[in-house]
Amino acid sequence: MLPLNPSKIQSDFRRAMTLLKAGKRDDAQAMLQSLHNSGAVLPEIEFQLGRMALAAGRTDVGIAHLETADARRPDEPTILEALAGAYAAAGLNEKALATYDRWSAVQPKSANPLIDKALLLQRQGAMEEAETVLKRAMKRDPRRGEIYRMLAVSRKLKPGDPLIRTMKKAESDKHQSPEARVQLQFALAKAMEDTGKTDHVFRYLKPANRAMKSAYRFDIRSRKAEVDGLIRAFSGEDFTPISAAGNGFAPIFVTGLPRSGTTLVEQILNAHSQVSAAGEQPHALRLAYDILGGPRSGFSKARSLDEEDYRRFASDYEDAMRAAIPFDRIVTDKAIQTHLIIGFLKRALPDSKVIVVRRDPRDLLYSIYKNMFAPGTHRYAYDLEDLAGYYASFVQILDFWRRTLPDGFHELHYEELVAHPEEQTRALVAAAGLEWEDGCLDFHAAKGEVKTLSVSQVRQPIYRSSARAWEKYAADLAPLTAALEREGVL
Repeated sequence: MLPLNPSKIQSDFRRAMTLLKAGKRDDAQAMLQSLHNSGAVLPEIEFQLGRMALAAGRTDVGIAHLETADARRPDEPTILEALAGAYAAAGLNEKALATYDRWSAVQPKSANPLIDKALLLQRQGAMEEAETVLKRAMKRDPRRGEIYRMLAVSRKLKPGDPLIRTMKKAESDKHQSPEARVQLQFALAKAMEDTGKTDHVFRYLKPANRAMKSAYRFDIRSRKAEVDGLIRAFSGEDFTPISAAGNGFAPIFVTGLPRSGTTLVEQILNAHSQVSAAGEQPHALRLAYDILGGPRSGFSKARSLDEEDYRRFASDYEDAMRAAIPFDRIVTDKAIQTHLIIGFLKRALPDSKVIVVRRDPRDLLYSIYKNMFAPGTHRYAYDLEDLAGYYASFVQILDFWRRTLPDGFHELHYEELVAHPEEQTRALVAAAGLEWEDGCLDFHAAKGEVKTLSVSQVRQPIYRSSARAWEKYAADLAPLTAALEREGVL
């Protein structure tokens, strides 16, 4: 074999990056893979291949590439950040925490590794340790709004808590960055709610949501068009499973809208000895849309699909889930958008179960409105009119599936669950096709990672205080109530 030419390696790598920037991802990946196979030792090659593998859901392959990149350049912050995140996503928490510490040591003035480490600790339920880490991060970057928001959401604040005074001072600082101010406003809204100052909550929520809506544009017409397109595509289809139910792969889809109680339901099911919780996975809707088409290209009529399409989906989806998390045969998938494709899932996966979680729309949408989501996600969340329209589209597709598949899913209402926890939990476990286990009532005591905004709530027994919370803010939420009434869903 001829020796590798370093200049050609660098040249080919630059060409691959040019292809990637141009949107030619497959061509870029092929070139990078060729360089890897040739024995090129550039850590940049391994880093890019690792990121691509992770984006495709091949977690083990992605981690292997990133570990190679790390071995070749052990003090590179970008590699350490990506590797720690990959470990955390894969549930390799001890490795993730150790890698965050290495990253922090390499960049001793940066708050980023401490913030990411604290987030993982919060997901694990280690709230006190997370708070200690966040306070270290605050010393490194005292203006970082994200730190204050994470501190605020991890516990209920009490009147006189010095954190509130500190946040108010930081929020009113004229030199504060707009991004940090938004984070602080969401945190202060929660602080006002926690301390009973309900007349001050929307003082912070309104400007925070206006800023988010401006930063992340959303057109409710696109969502309504997507739902209308799916209903047209699925109308008239026979959703009889392509094979008989048996003892095969048995996912439990837990779906609904954010803040409806889906995390609570998943945690209850995860307390069962036969169930593994995968959290919110992106695979089901993506793979289904690969077959059906999508909102931009238009959806194919479901009747045009053949059984092989459904079998391919089932195989690819199981492979993706098993790459994401180890489990026997029963796994929960809390991908909330799966309510869009319930019939498709039931036809492709005969052993699957679908649990739809409902909640009073005023409580539900207020809870969405008062929270800040990951950048670019849930873009509808920052406007009361958009929230009402989005909820109406949820009701529309659910009504369609109820007419089309009356026995295709189990509906659970959050208010009934908190009012009658044992009765509703028993019904939930039965609907999931499981034998009853008493541990499902003690879900809050079970260990496990929670990757949602509900991280602190699901560490507690079921409580009723969040029911009818919207009534305290009825005047501020009047535009939402009016919009829900216009949509015919209230």
